[in-house]
Amino acid sequence: MLGPVILAASRSDRMRRLVSAAPVTKPVVDRFIPGETVDQIVPIIRELTDQGLELTMDVVGEDITTPAQAEAARDAYLELIDRLKPLDLGTRAEMSVKLSMFGQALDGGHELALANVRPVVEAAAEIGTTVTLDAEDHTTLDSMFAIHEELRKDFPQTGCVIQAYLFRTEADARRLADGGSRVRLVKGAYKEPAEVAYQQRHEIDKAYVRILRTLMEGEGYPMIGSHDPRLISIGQELARTAGRKLDEYEFQMLYGIRGDEHLRLAAEGHRMRVYTAYGTDWYGYFMRRLAEKPANLRFFARSMVSKG
Repeated sequence: MLGPVILAASRSDRMRRLVSAAPVTKPVVDRFIPGETVDQIVPIIRELTDQGLELTMDVVGEDITTPAQAEAARDAYLELIDRLKPLDLGTRAEMSVKLSMFGQALDGGHELALANVRPVVEAAAEIGTTVTLDAEDHTTLDSMFAIHEELRKDFPQTGCVIQAYLFRTEADARRLADGGSRVRLVKGAYKEPAEVAYQQRHEIDKAYVRILRTLMEGEGYPMIGSHDPRLISIGQELARTAGRKLDEYEFQMLYGIRGDEHLRLAAEGHRMRVYTAYGTDWYGYFMRRLAEKPANLRFFARSMVSKG
């Protein structure tokens, strides 16, 4: 049960300093976060799209404490969109945003986050692409869904993320599927209490399948966010049963994890989107990747031993 321990460490300033200072950290982080600047990430975008893959881009950073930092996050996404424009990729390169980066946790945070994210959604639409609102811990979700609903009035292609381990998600999925939303389904990567979330892997997996069936049978566009081979296979079967064509749903996986599977699915004609993060404030994102899967933690531990 190392996952909860690692998630707790992701909130620790002391652990942040220790991990950041370790000499082996950067080469391991590079596996999951291939750049810190737009200049570094544009060649990665070109490389992946040339391989037939699609992307959703995440400028990492969540510890926003001032409105000025929230505006800087907005501007970082606007810079990314400006650099995407000449590539003419359309929806092959979209954005994923965490509303915490846009000031959601500050005083008046709901209105502030909406005001900051709207220009990003508008700019994305102007270059023919879109934005997906990432899910964070359960206390933020009512605000996220309200912002999603507001943005969809003018930009109906705006997507959102739901997390299978939360008890509330089956009801959320029915509402979003009936409303024709773009929805990414993930298992969930935050430490949540037993009062609101399943704690056992088999319970989460069963909930994932139930929710994915709801999305596939609905009016929206399902995005299967999983590296689990069994869930990927189940997703394909649910899509066939629902009569969906290959361009009526997609798979999504993280950059740096199961790259061969990315290419295999794309070669079979599936839409395969790679969640690609970049930026300097990588610590929280990196620690959640370790917590999600024991193999990621073993990879980091082996690197520390071999480099020590």
